Amino acid sequence: MYCTQCGSQLGERDRFCSQCAHPTGLAGPAQPCRRRLVRDIRNKKIAGVCAGFAEYLDVDVTLVRILWAALTLTAGIGLIAYIVGWIVMPKAPMAAASCEYARQGVPT
Repeated sequence: MYCTQCGSQLGERDRFCSQCAHPTGLAGPAQPCRRRLVRDIRNKKIAGVCAGFAEYLDVDVTLVRILWAALTLTAGIGLIAYIVGWIVMPKAPMAAASCEYARQGVPT
């Protein structure tokens, strides 16, 4: 058996390549991505608050933006909540964004 990453020869019971640490088929399933409420800096329009909520809730970002605009125009609380979210929510690290895009099948 050979490593698909670097081509080095592997033993029959190896779980990882000894040269490049690439997992083999015996390594088991990949660890799931941990979901956090963060500002999505890749899909942002202003600060990424709506995009972060959409990613966290696993809904379309357009729907979240429309609901947020409706809250802003009707109750007036939307603008205050957006500013609080902008201050409180941390930016998504690139690893978390890469994890999300990998889950969707989008190359980074």
